[in-house]
Amino acid sequence: MPEPSKRSRRFRRVMKKTPGGVTRLMYKKRRPKQAHCAACGKVLPGTPRERAKKLHRISKTSKRPKRPFGGMLCSKCMRTEIIKKARK
Repeated sequence: MPEPSKRSRRFRRVMKKTPGGVTRLMYKKRRPKQAHCAACGKVLPGTPRERAKKLHRISKTSKRPKRPFGGMLCSKCMRTEIIKKARK
């Protein structure tokens, strides 16, 4: 029986081969959900789906697209936002 904190499905159960050649059950934290557009809620392409520790090691340019509002808005919402700002 696993320890009480590992009994929930908060952790993924992964079978891993140890250096001794024995296959053991390991518990890994789950990956977070994909990033979503702040305006329409559509899934953002070009953003990695990783935990904060792994994202910290990745360069800023590979975390989000290199366009205005990259990583916050999808391309369609970005276009409409730029048009709104230009019309003001």
